[in-house]
Amino acid sequence: MQVPQDGEDLAGQPWYHGRLSRQKAEALLEQDGDFLVRASGSRGGHPVISCRWRGSALHFEVFRVALRPRPGRPTALFQLEDEQFPSMPALVHSYLTGRRPLSQATGAVVSRPVTPRGPLRRSFSEDTLMDGPAGTEPLRVRKWSSSQPADLAHMGRSRENPCVMGASTMPVSALPRSGSEPMLLKAPASLGTIANSLRGSDGQLQAKAPMKPPRKPSLELPDVPERPPTYCELVPRVPSVQGTSLSQSCREPEAPWWEAEEDEEEENRCFTRPQAEIAFCPPDAPSCLLGPQNRPLEPQVLHTLRGLFLKHHPGSTALHLLLVDCQATGLLGVTRDQRGNMGVSSGLELLTLPHGHRLRLELLERHETLALAGALAVLGCSGPLEERAAALRGLVELALALRPGAAGDLPGLAAVMGALLMPQVSRLEHTWRHLRRSHTEAALAFEQELKPLMRALDEGAGPCDPGEVALPHVAPVVRLLEGGEEVAGPLEESGERLLRTLHGARQMAGLAPKFRKVAAQRLRGFRPNPELSEALTTGFLRRLLWGSRGAGAPRAERFEKFQRVLGVLSLRLEPDC
Repeated sequence: MQVPQDGEDLAGQPWYHGRLSRQKAEALLEQDGDFLVRASGSRGGHPVISCRWRGSALHFEVFRVALRPRPGRPTALFQLEDEQFPSMPALVHSYLTGRRPLSQATGAVVSRPVTPRGPLRRSFSEDTLMDGPAGTEPLRVRKWSSSQPADLAHMGRSRENPCVMGASTMPVSALPRSGSEPMLLKAPASLGTIANSLRGSDGQLQAKAPMKPPRKPSLELPDVPERPPTYCELVPRVPSVQGTSLSQSCREPEAPWWEAEEDEEEENRCFTRPQAEIAFCPPDAPSCLLGPQNRPLEPQVLHTLRGLFLKHHPGSTALHLLLVDCQATGLLGVTRDQRGNMGVSSGLELLTLPHGHRLRLELLERHETLALAGALAVLGCSGPLEERAAALRGLVELALALRPGAAGDLPGLAAVMGALLMPQVSRLEHTWRHLRRSHTEAALAFEQELKPLMRALDEGAGPCDPGEVALPHVAPVVRLLEGGEEVAGPLEESGERLLRTLHGARQMAGLAPKFRKVAAQRLRGFRPNPELSEALTTGFLRRLLWGSRGAGAPRAERFEKFQRVLGVLSLRLEPDC
């Protein structure tokens, strides 16, 4: 059998372990980002990438697509989802150096190869090309005669279903001779595979090229608790096999915490006496973007964040912001102990109560910090005018992705609009003029849609129904209850606005279970980028803007100083405005 070049060097790769069981592979993966490549004993020797991500061990089967041998091209292609590679080392190198997720569904990124602790018994290519069971001894490698093209017996073969049991096999048999080729023994193979194999001397070719692996799973698989865990990232499309039941299918991965269904008893619980004030912003944890001690506005971190946001579409950034806002507001991810301590089941109810003081202060801090960070994204562009106009357009597109009917994250929308309407940004006449000339659609959407919408939301007259909105606008009632905003205008108008704000808060608290379901529906199937999610948290932004030492200063002092910094940046950009 001719061994293709794509497998010759794998035994020397630091991440390749040869034949290795799932359990032994998981024992070697200790930290997030650890990975190895193995030949699965339960999958006929198919290559599998095993890695640890967010505390869980994940396994991804690599598809191998055989090609007709032609000079100057590989005999097989390797792929995980869409992109194909000429060799397994090329695939691993691309995902490792590019920090690309192995699958869009999980977002798992590999960063550290786990080296084998003992000598390898076999090369990867032998395990991949031999279709026998795990216990079959390796055959003597021989070249086919000139009348038999290399690897032709593999043409037109569809992969066996890894989850289907009871497929028919035939005992070890002799392959038909071709020319002067001596008799070779082949390991057991399925009847369909034997029927599709050809003799080189027949001069026949396969009727059609081999089928590519599907980009999406072809089977809807239910969750079966009694079956052991197995591969479920990619499900190959296979012919139906009589007698195969869904109980033998792969098990789907566990849903993330924001997709967990709310307990009906918890959802319908009555008010109980609160035990303590609760806040939902996660505690400061070791950052993957900032060091233990950082200075304010470190240039390298700002450069990394700029590339991170440019890498993601505004719709993806909006979902990241919705997820972080839902957690900070206490709409999703509230534990049973937190519910018991605060006496209600949602942060939307807690912020309207007297013992919601701490939560209200944190929401005010988050709103103002996000707005300052958005303004910095524009005022920190010291390059050409087009660069600042592009930053404005990015904020407008993010606001459009957050509005009702889209992501429906009104606190996030209010923070982005607060950045765009900040005096230090709105005074940049040359930048706004360039935006209207170069990005007319974004400028029109800002003037004709976003500004009237924000004005209506601040006055308590904007859209607030669950369905259009996943997370309601909480800033007006939070400012009102904390005494941070006086209702301006004539007495009658200000009184009506005050009543609308209080009525909206009461309605918001009563509809909290519906908002929770809508938010979970918006985020269903969403797999966030860990770095982008961290960059949108309040604790990270606080350290980014004021440094690790300044983040602990009083809130009013911090915001006053940073407003002055933004004023200086604005005057440097356009001093004549």
